[in-house]
Amino acid sequence: MNTTFFLFEVFNSLTLAALLFLVASGFALIFGVMRITNLAHGGMYLVGGYIGLSVAQHTGNFFVGVGAGGAAIGLMGVLIQRGLLDFVQGVLPQVLLTLGIALVLGDMSLVVWGGYPQTIPVPDQLQQSVTIGPLIYPVYRLFVLAIGVAVFLLLLYLLYRTRLGALIRAGVDDLEMVDALGINIKKVFTLVFLLGATLAGLSGVLGGAFLSLYPGADSDILTLSLVVVVVGGIGSLAGAMVGSLLVAFLSTFGQVYAPELAYFLIFGPMLIVLPLRPQGLFGRKVA
Repeated sequence: MNTTFFLFEVFNSLTLAALLFLVASGFALIFGVMRITNLAHGGMYLVGGYIGLSVAQHTGNFFVGVGAGGAAIGLMGVLIQRGLLDFVQGVLPQVLLTLGIALVLGDMSLVVWGGYPQTIPVPDQLQQSVTIGPLIYPVYRLFVLAIGVAVFLLLLYLLYRTRLGALIRAGVDDLEMVDALGINIKKVFTLVFLLGATLAGLSGVLGGAFLSLYPGADSDILTLSLVVVVVGGIGSLAGAMVGSLLVAFLSTFGQVYAPELAYFLIFGPMLIVLPLRPQGLFGRKVA
């Protein structure tokens, strides 16, 4: 493996990590605050990508498609949370409900958008390549990396510099105490679900431009997101970031060095971390 190829794979890992972070951070927030394992998160990613594809093709504007995908899935998340999850109590019923939603979203996507892979068109300026030392690398992937970093910083500000962030962190630590203090916990839940779902929709559009959209993409991205959250830690933003980097590098380089062990390399860290720290590397124990 020469230096140029190695650098290319490093940047591929970083850009994949940025996309995984966008998906997994929303998943981690919902799970951390609401204790809901939202198995529909992958379906939201896929439908958001398809909505963004349709809007981008209709308007000829990729950025309008990104906004439409995020807004539509954010609204869908609120409807699911308020219209369904509010009436279902218990871990297993919620898991089964979100699994059912995921299956419905997957089948709906197949009926509406077909079963062949589709790639979201991006603006001409993002189709160019840039020279980084000996490497010639696509501008769009660097754009996704920049979006991932920007969202990470914005979420840091939201969680640690705003009142809503304080409520979210308090909810992760002690949900019952937040409720006892008279905080409208349902409103916090709705805002968290809105944020997590919006991130899933945005990720679907951004990921659909270089990973493509196809039947099964929802389960693929959900599986990787679950590994990220489990390894990184429940409700931890830093954990989502570290877990995304770890999974992305193992996935990318595993397919290069040992393709026959690619899945083992992804799930192996989870098997190592769970017995030692069931709450993940950066997570706290769930009461």
